Amino acid sequence: MNKTKYQIVADDLRNKILLNEYLPDEAIPSELQLQEMYEVSRHTVREAINILVNEGYLRKRKGSGTYVDSNKPTLQNNQTTLKTVGVIISYMSDYIFPDIVRGIERTLRQYGYSFMLASTGNDYQQEKLCLEQMISQGVQALIVEPTKSNQFNPNLALYTSIRNSGIPVVMINANYEELDLPSIALNDVKSGFVAAEAVMKVGHKDILLVSKIDDLQGKLRMKGFFKACEQYKIDFKPENILTYTTETRKEIAFQALEKLRKSPNITAVVGYNDQIVYQIIALLNQYDIQVPEDISIVGNDHYIAPTINQIDLTTIEHPKEQLGMDAAKWVVEAIHNQQYGKSIFYEPKLIAGSTVKNLN
Repeated sequence: MNKTKYQIVADDLRNKILLNEYLPDEAIPSELQLQEMYEVSRHTVREAINILVNEGYLRKRKGSGTYVDSNKPTLQNNQTTLKTVGVIISYMSDYIFPDIVRGIERTLRQYGYSFMLASTGNDYQQEKLCLEQMISQGVQALIVEPTKSNQFNPNLALYTSIRNSGIPVVMINANYEELDLPSIALNDVKSGFVAAEAVMKVGHKDILLVSKIDDLQGKLRMKGFFKACEQYKIDFKPENILTYTTETRKEIAFQALEKLRKSPNITAVVGYNDQIVYQIIALLNQYDIQVPEDISIVGNDHYIAPTINQIDLTTIEHPKEQLGMDAAKWVVEAIHNQQYGKSIFYEPKLIAGSTVKNLN
């Protein structure tokens, strides 16, 4: 259901009050200032304020302005009667995420917790809306997969406010390097190294790297790739790197195909993850380019694609369900102990399939 403008303004102001950005007995910005801040009409601002007055967050002083009520609801008494954890991920039903959510759900249920699930589509604005909705619903902790974690995120201040309010937050799969928040993830530098090593140790020297650059995993896996180049004494060519973002993901497989057709010296592809590797393999099949006879390919994350599961892909193990279970245990312990636990990093393991040809 789409919210009206005044509901959106009311939600944002309520969250600011709950997160103590506006303190008890402190005046909120004037109606004119709020109009400018939210780019809405005076009528919209007044409707939003009336909602919060009726809910007990604000009180009006005639001739003085509108103030945060000293008896306003708090995050503690705003919480639902059930113990609830907020879970924010990039996608709900795509790729490895259902397995992660399954681990979270199973473990939280064991501890008597429910959870709210939302997805961002790897979009900053959607991430902000997810966070604000969950705070307004009174979740007791948050499990978050960061949005475009290799770029500056405009929501960092919101995360800081949430952390300062006492709500435990743990990141999964990656983190925001600007924030000192614990994370639960694969050791992606090592993961990139192991993936590259799988082709380098069997004689491949001309290798195409296909990497995602708006997520931190891509940056770290690329770092691991270069470490492998150094160890195996391979002079890597900059023109053999293809990069993509969330928005250009659908185009990268075609770019990889074009690169391979123009560069017959390339004998292997190391992909950012299995999702993109499967797309590349599907295109190669259309042009009668055989894997591994013509091109060797290594993926990452051990994802079994339902439509092409006949491919015995060489890839890197990802502890999907275990990661979800560990994230759920982390937040439960944080809630009970009132302190953050440590980060968890899993060591990657190569799953040797049949998509790498030995050139030695």
